[in-house]
Formats: sequence, structure tokens, C-alpha cells
Amino acid sequence: MRLLIIGELNGHFGLASRIATSKGSKVKQVSNIEAAFNLLRNGNGADLILMDVKQDIKSFIDQLHLEHIAIDVVACGFDNNTLDAVNAIKAGAKEYLPLPPDEELIASIFQAISHEAELIAGKSPLMAKIYKLIDQVAPSDANILITGESGTGKEVFSRNIHQKSKRSEKQFISVNCAAIPDNLLESELFGHEKGSFTGAIAKRIGKFEESNGGTLLLDEISEIDIKLQAKLLRAIQEREISRIGGNQTIKLNLRIIATSNRDLKKEVAEGRFREDLYFRLNIIQIQLVPLRQRKEDIIEMSEKFIKKYSKNNGIEAKPLSEAAKEVMMKYDWPGNIRELENTIHRAVLLSTEEEITPDALMLETTTEISNHNSNELVGRKMMDVEKELILSTLDHCLGNRTHAANILGISIRTLRNKLNNYSDVKIPAEA
Repeated sequence: MRLLIIGELNGHFGLASRIATSKGSKVKQVSNIEAAFNLLRNGNGADLILMDVKQDIKSFIDQLHLEHIAIDVVACGFDNNTLDAVNAIKAGAKEYLPLPPDEELIASIFQAISHEAELIAGKSPLMAKIYKLIDQVAPSDANILITGESGTGKEVFSRNIHQKSKRSEKQFISVNCAAIPDNLLESELFGHEKGSFTGAIAKRIGKFEESNGGTLLLDEISEIDIKLQAKLLRAIQEREISRIGGNQTIKLNLRIIATSNRDLKKEVAEGRFREDLYFRLNIIQIQLVPLRQRKEDIIEMSEKFIKKYSKNNGIEAKPLSEAAKEVMMKYDWPGNIRELENTIHRAVLLSTEEEITPDALMLETTTEISNHNSNELVGRKMMDVEKELILSTLDHCLGNRTHAANILGISIRTLRNKLNNYSDVKIPAEA
């Protein structure tokens, strides 16, 4: 992860920097907002920003949005000041980190926001074949398409491929194509020249140029608008780009990894994805296996997650009860590894027994779901039932919207549009 620190705070950011470096992050520090934008506009991007709460966070985040720069900001301040924390979150900060920083707390925030995770994927025969294929193809420069349901670990495997490649010492840049609106994504990918459109107050280096020499991950590439796919195809095919509003041709030397939770062949057949782009990306395809097809991995992975979240929360690790194991083995895990991790995280925090019981897991088996009284729905408005289902699913997923959308069978954009209409309720924070 690439971390940018904005501020001084009497050396306490230095401690945060050392903690981040010990966790494998690459850290840069500047003293003010102007210096930060000079870095961000010129290809020295970041995955996360730590910012002194006394700086003008709202102005900074507003300018990020204006310049189409998509980076999460964590505010930092002394004494766990509640007012500072509230104001920072209102200004758009993703989290508030009290200083001096606690090592476990800062590690948890880094992981939650950057979505980085260790490769915990099991040892089943099906996964052994995937590991073998990755070891074979990682050293090459071939484009790779990783497909699989939401929550199967596509981004984690992408990072693993980069780490095993000959580009491992270079940058790994990730773009979540589903999370960035269509009108901003072109600038995010290709950059822009000053004055090329309203809000382009300075030149901006895009992700293609920023990742030159390394690896570019186009996460959920199936969400890119068909019109932008033509420019994306040219960039991948010709290995060159031009910034929006610019005439200069920029040569590229990078590896492309793309992921999708959709059937891209079906998307091509239905006219939503370009066939030529599909073939350019699909030099090598890695199909990740859903958790329900390799249930022998569930208990082993669960025990690793128990150790991880018990340590993170200063709680003594508890074993899974036999009844809990039975419930977990019967459950289909529509959200895959991400849902399993969320479930275990919640269970570690909620468990009050000597063992983790089914009650702490808070899972509903198929039998329990089918026994719900369907007559309870009669007489209710469709929009109200839909709203309750969406909010309940989002709560179950600890606010993770990608995971919730997968369970609901809708796109992440459809989910966001529906949530925007629910102004009368508190929406669970996005994980």
C-alpha cells in the first residue's frame, strides 16, 4: 500500500510512518496540502492519505473530488477529541485515528480502507490447481483475466501475482472500475491536461501512466461503459495513451490484470462488452472457485480468521463449537471468503461462551429461511419490502456494498442508487 502523510504533529506521524513501513507500506510525507497536490497530480499517487485534523480537510477532499482524484482520507489528531473526529468525518474523512497511533489500530484501519488482505484461501485440491497456475504465469508479462464471484479474493490474488512477477519491485496500481462514475473514470485512467474540462485546474497523471513499469489492476472491468472500452482497448493494444485534452503520446510498459464477477462471454454476446477487448485481456484466465464448492477449506480458514481478529481486538482466541462448525458447513456462503471473514470477525466480538457458538455466527440456514412466515409480507408495499431486504443484507455484510450487491443479485451501481433514496434511515458505513 502507498501511504501519503500530510502534516507534522511533533513527530507522531513519524511513528505512524514507521508502523506503516513495518506493515509493508511505501510512505511519503509532506507538510501541507499544496505539496500533497503537487505529488498527486504528477504521478506520485497514493492508496491512502493520513492527514492532520487541524488542516483544512473539507477543502482538501472537495479539491480531490473536483480534480477527479479518488483516494480515501484518514484524519489524525491528539487526545481522541470527539468534536475533531465528528468534524473530520462530516468533512469527508473515511476514519479518525487518535494519536499517538496504536500499532494494532493503525494496522486495522490500513487494511479496512486499502482492502489489502493476506492470501488466506485454503488448501483444497481445487485451490492447489489455481496456485500452480499462478506460479506458472506470474513471471510472464501476459495479460491476465481473473474471474469469479464477489468475495472470492480476485484483488488479493492479483496482488499475489504481482508479488511473484519480475515487476514485483515496481508499483502495483489498482482501479476499482465499479466504484468510479463513468464521467470520472476516463480521467482516472488516462489523466488530463490543464484546462481540458471544467475543474481541470492542473495537469493530472492517470493510473495507466502512474503504473508504467509495474502492474495495473482493472478491478471489475465489466462495469466500464461500452464507449470507454474502445479507448481502453487502444491503450492495451498499442501500449500507449494520450491524456484528455493532450496531444502527446505516452508509451507504456506495464502488465494488465483485469477482474470481473460477471460472465464476460455472456456480456459480449449481449453487447455490453467488446469482444476484441475481451480477447486482449483474456490471454490467461484464472477462474476462482466459490467457497461452496470447496467446503473443506471453511474450518481451516475460519480458525485463521479467529486468530487474526482475536489478536487485533485483544481478545483470547476461542475455538469453534461442533454445532457452529455444522452450521458453517451447511451454509452456502454466497459472499464467499469475504462473507466468511466478516462472519468470523463479528463472531469473535459477539461470543460470550467459552466456544464460538451458532448464535455468535448469526447465520441463517436455508431451512430456517424457508420457515419464515411468507404471510408477513402480504399487505406491505413492494418498495418497503425491498428496502428492508437491502438494508438487512447490507447490515449482515458489515456495510460492504459489493458483497451485499452480490447476495442481492444486483449491480453495485443499482445498490448505490437505491441507497441514495433512503434518506430517512441511517445507512451502514461502507466497508
